[in-house]
Amino acid sequence: MSVVRERTEPRRLTRPPRRPARPPRRATTSGVWPYLLVAPAVLGMLYLLLYPLARAVLISFQDFGLRELILGDARFTGFDNYTTLLSDPRFWTVVRRTFVFMALCVASIMVLSTLVALMVERLGRFWRAAVLSALVLAWAMPVVAATTVFQWLFHSEFGIVNHALTGLGFTSFDGYPWLAHGPAAFAILVLLVVWQSVPFAAITLYSALTTVPGELYEAARIDGASGARVFRSVTLPIVRPIFMLVLSLEVIWTFKAFVQIWVMTRGGPGDATTILPVYAVQTALSGQHYDLGSAASMVTVLLMSGVLVLYFRQMFRQEAEL
Repeated sequence: MSVVRERTEPRRLTRPPRRPARPPRRATTSGVWPYLLVAPAVLGMLYLLLYPLARAVLISFQDFGLRELILGDARFTGFDNYTTLLSDPRFWTVVRRTFVFMALCVASIMVLSTLVALMVERLGRFWRAAVLSALVLAWAMPVVAATTVFQWLFHSEFGIVNHALTGLGFTSFDGYPWLAHGPAAFAILVLLVVWQSVPFAAITLYSALTTVPGELYEAARIDGASGARVFRSVTLPIVRPIFMLVLSLEVIWTFKAFVQIWVMTRGGPGDATTILPVYAVQTALSGQHYDLGSAASMVTVLLMSGVLVLYFRQMFRQEAEL
């Protein structure tokens, strides 16, 4: 009997046919869903920013008083409001005072904030944290609260400034009414605005100073450069963009300073502390001349824009030369 052995061939593994590779999906940006997500923020910004500006521009070309505010139906008067405003000698006095106020505040802020930033950079960890914390706390103080504190500091009877000066032997400051004298009130407001603005500028400039490589300082010291030379030739060229940004922001903020002046002096005594934003509010409230107040606001915006345009042109010219 023969045994027949069946010869079994090994099974071949059959792979399924490969599917053609699908092209990668591309993000479609033609849909309306991204625009719907952004639309609420854009509409809110347009309503809160552009609508008041457009409304002020419209009122500046109208005869708009208390009657028109209640009943509406204001009539257009063309450039009559601007003609009345620009022919007022008091307006040009206020313009000059505004530029003096801005120049004093911005120059003091930039010098003090630069010195504070350089000091913080050289402090140890503990004192650096302490100084930065103090700057943040001063920056976080509400404007009205800080203004009220300054009012009490320079109070004629209970102010600590008069008490300290009298204790040092300056008896003429006993009961001295700081806010009743124009130059003194103007100087106090400059001091207040500078005190409120230095923390932001100093912290921003300090963050810019931390980006300067230490090797550049070491190379400058090896070459025998002095501290002023190192700052002028090494530090300032690197931090110039941030420095210019802070400068432009301070120009804007000091040019439109209103709350501090209105809370402390309301533009007085007389017109000693009246700058353009305060002048616009005074004009709108006295006799309900909202049209002239809007025209003054528009002139303020134009003057501030002109200052910034000249500044940016100079900055771009310097960058092109570098």
